[in-house]
Amino acid sequence: MIAPTELPYLRRCVELATRALEVGDEPFGSVLVSGDGAVLAEDHNRVASGDRTRHPEFALARWSAEHLTPEQRAAATVYTSGEHCPMCAAAHAWVGLGRIVYAASSAQLAGWLSELGVPAPPVRTLPIGEIAPDVIVEGPVPELAEEVRELHRRFHTPI
Repeated sequence: MIAPTELPYLRRCVELATRALEVGDEPFGSVLVSGDGAVLAEDHNRVASGDRTRHPEFALARWSAEHLTPEQRAAATVYTSGEHCPMCAAAHAWVGLGRIVYAASSAQLAGWLSELGVPAPPVRTLPIGEIAPDVIVEGPVPELAEEVRELHRRFHTPI
């Protein structure tokens, strides 16, 4: 269960996902927060560039490896609009980041996309724990999951 003080970080993730949608990208956003609650870095999806690896969670893992000590990485939390894909979960574990908190799960996203008739991705959707079993993971967060669902609906069914 997340603390009420953590909701603003997740709300920022949804704002970043909205920004991604506004610039024509898939709606995902993430925030890296230090052990003492300071926002260290944030990003949104950038896969519209043609590079399908430009996920915000992957970018934050790389940023943390370049800018934080192993102890700082372990104490940090990654907040994100959607559960990490296998690539991002692996990057998170390899650089030694701490906890992950997500608004919507991969299972929820897969269900929503199936309802919209979106083809399955080329990489199997797996829970973070299947990829990085030692990472503490919390989510989904019901009060934000519907907002995330609506962003994906807007992306996949443009007017």
